[in-house]
Amino acid sequence: MLILARKVGQKIVIGDDVELTVVEVRGDQVRLGITAPRSIAVHRKELLEQIAAENAQAASTAQDAAEDLSKILRAKSG
Repeated sequence: MLILARKVGQKIVIGDDVELTVVEVRGDQVRLGITAPRSIAVHRKELLEQIAAENAQAASTAQDAAEDLSKILRAKSG
């Protein structure tokens, strides 16, 4: 992990086309401005983790429902 110290208004460039700007520092919170092409997705990590967990839960629930339906259909045909 690269750790950099920046002041308000200073920037960090990632690659050729992603730029982070320190907009504000207030207490233990830092506000960043991000300039990137629309083709590059920018998300908060905690939201991605939450979405991944919800998707895994939904997939598991769907799999359970499919198995239950399969059991019912087999019981009716047998």
